[in-house]
Amino acid sequence: MDRIQLLQERKEKLLQASKAVRARIDSLVDEKSFVELSAFSFSKNAFYGDEVAGEGVVTGFATIDGMPFYIVAQNAESFAGGVSKANCDKIVKCIDAAEKNCTPVVYVLSSAGVQIGEGVTALEGLAKLLSRANSLKGSAPQFVVVDGDLYGSTTALAAVADFTIFVKDKGVLAINSPAVLSAKAGKNLPKEKVGGADALDKTGLVSFVEEDMTAVREKICYLTKLIQGEETDVDLNVSVPALDEKADFDGVMSVFDDSVAPCANYASGVQTVLGRIGGMPVAAVVFDGGDDGVELTAECMAKVKDFVSLASLNDLPLVTFVNALGAKAEMSVNNSRFLKEVVAYVDALQALDTSKIAVVYKKAVGLGYTLFASKSIGFDYTCAFATASVALFDDAQGALIEYSGEKADKKAITARYEAEKSDPVNAAKDGYIDDIIRPQFVRQYIINALQMLA
Repeated sequence: MDRIQLLQERKEKLLQASKAVRARIDSLVDEKSFVELSAFSFSKNAFYGDEVAGEGVVTGFATIDGMPFYIVAQNAESFAGGVSKANCDKIVKCIDAAEKNCTPVVYVLSSAGVQIGEGVTALEGLAKLLSRANSLKGSAPQFVVVDGDLYGSTTALAAVADFTIFVKDKGVLAINSPAVLSAKAGKNLPKEKVGGADALDKTGLVSFVEEDMTAVREKICYLTKLIQGEETDVDLNVSVPALDEKADFDGVMSVFDDSVAPCANYASGVQTVLGRIGGMPVAAVVFDGGDDGVELTAECMAKVKDFVSLASLNDLPLVTFVNALGAKAEMSVNNSRFLKEVVAYVDALQALDTSKIAVVYKKAVGLGYTLFASKSIGFDYTCAFATASVALFDDAQGALIEYSGEKADKKAITARYEAEKSDPVNAAKDGYIDDIIRPQFVRQYIINALQMLA
């Protein structure tokens, strides 16, 4: 047979075996920019009969908005999207190339789990894949896109990746079959109620939920430019007058030129924000506790710890906007990983080799001050709104304990405590707070600190 004709027939067979997944890739990357790697990779599985083209995964490189990316897309039409040793080896080759060239990777995942018949060989492949993906962290950003059913051990890539993006009403992620999980719980739930983005609100795995692949593309572009340090030209003198009237979460968010908040529905009392202030990329932790402040939990600390680690891996300066108290006074918090997560956060903070700036915009009380504003924990610059409160205790009970030997009613003790201890000027007198500022000018103070510390 003519070799050229044979090549065309083989290519056609390959394209037909992966038509749907290639359409997904095309919706994500720049037109005609995708170059496939290991295209003619075949294997045979005794449970599926004839050899199937492509190993159930398509890999290659392309540009997205002109930026280079490596692409890994699982093909659910081959071996039911099942993972094999050869499948994993093909992905690892792509990761190796990404690490060599410091190029981001996008994984478009849809898999029913490990291929039947592979046995321990597939498990070794998964181990190698997860190990290599984990070692890529810090060298290049990794994005997981879940726009179909993703089951089994491959789901661990969602925890390894810097960001996991679910396509709305399509993405389902479960370490075991949703049908099995539902049945064991004595229920008959649809898969979306088991592994959909809304159902995974306690996992910290769902960075974003987007309407379609076009929106996924835009989010990946924004995050990549931010992580790579792309600055923008903005007016550095813009103030936020609304903060003088009311220092709240919405006012603080106005300090950013632009921003996104990964995992917004997970531990929602604290928001982890990626954005720019004065055109400069930052990672920010913004506490949203209203007038009461945020009481800390293990879930809250785990979210912040993971985010600080992300900032460290990508050399982003950290800014905390503090409205935090101590540990939440509940049995469930006492009997949780709270203290372990606190120490893990401290480790992550001390590993962060970039600027650390704290802004006490409402309350920094007890452990909330220690962890997110104190100089001794590692913050380079700390300022507080003139209207803020910095204190050891937040309520009359704490004050009564401190002044237990004095004969005064609760109201008088509380008033005295607030006057003597809560005013941030007292902390500034001891050198723990660098400046007490008028709220509306906080953006300028942060910009100056970022420029100075950089």
